[in-house]
Amino acid sequence: MYDSIRPGQVWLDSGGNRIHAHAGSILFEDGVFYWYGENKEHSKPGSGIWTWGIRCYSSTDLYNWDDRGLIIPPAVDDPGSPLHPSRLIDRPHIVRDPRTGTYVCWLKLMGADAQEATVLTAGSLLGPYTVVRTGLRPLGMSGGDFDLVVDPVDGKGYYYFERVHSELICADLTDDFTDVSGYYSTHFPRRHPPMVREAPAYFRRNGKHYLITSGTTGYFPNRSESAIADTYHGPFTVLGDPHPSDASGTSFRSQISSVFRHPARRDSYIALADRWAPHLSETESDQTEAFHRFFAAVNAGESPTPFSTPEVDTSLADYVWLPIRFEGERPVIEWHGEWRIEELG
Repeated sequence: MYDSIRPGQVWLDSGGNRIHAHAGSILFEDGVFYWYGENKEHSKPGSGIWTWGIRCYSSTDLYNWDDRGLIIPPAVDDPGSPLHPSRLIDRPHIVRDPRTGTYVCWLKLMGADAQEATVLTAGSLLGPYTVVRTGLRPLGMSGGDFDLVVDPVDGKGYYYFERVHSELICADLTDDFTDVSGYYSTHFPRRHPPMVREAPAYFRRNGKHYLITSGTTGYFPNRSESAIADTYHGPFTVLGDPHPSDASGTSFRSQISSVFRHPARRDSYIALADRWAPHLSETESDQTEAFHRFFAAVNAGESPTPFSTPEVDTSLADYVWLPIRFEGERPVIEWHGEWRIEELG
């Protein structure tokens, strides 16, 4: 039994197995927390397995988690399915349609030429889910890392996504949350990685809209950036790195996947992050400058030596969950080797 959160340490479920809910999020329903994400238990170098379905866990205290199984299992026998374990499935996000009660899950799939989305629906959070849309290129764009948002008042949906290697997009969702409506806005334009913003994590506080994003350096961590706006579509004002005490500039060797607001504690937010490569030291993990040089050369029309990184064993990835405090409107995330929910506001 756990009675605290210990960032960067191996986290086991109630059955004694390593938790696999990577690039994940938390939903709270009827007094229960549900944590879902990428199941990386078989994702070892050379395995040909990127993600073995989407797994979910439940808890009543955010410390101890029961494995609820694969809510979206891999389509092992169908190489053409978007759910085949060899497909590059990333960053599941699930929202509930308040009008119908339907759960809608979006998945990002990486391809050789573009990144696309697959959309699934279910009558229950724990499934079963049915694929309703695949090969989706939102607004005709290559859509990368993303977050889904449902307005708590009017129930309108929004889709924040990285237009791959270019900028961040906020797109209105259709009424059933399974597609984009056509209206969108653009934010944080960058010439190339690693400056391009990816992994958008949205949250709302005191009527303001926040985004925390990552630079683009593969599984190697980099410096996060926070921004604030008065509306979903901005304009956003950049507030800087929310990890100011991290001298390594690697967001404590992690990448934030989502921000969870605790439903029972006033002004309490938790940044959920993955430490994709825990075996790397701070010096080894900070590859931002190497990425910058490589993509700058590509952008200049040169043919640089291909940038190579060692394969990362994501089956051993850990989690870095840390509380967020605020200096006025600016979010600040500090390191705690161990902390407790009861210490939140």
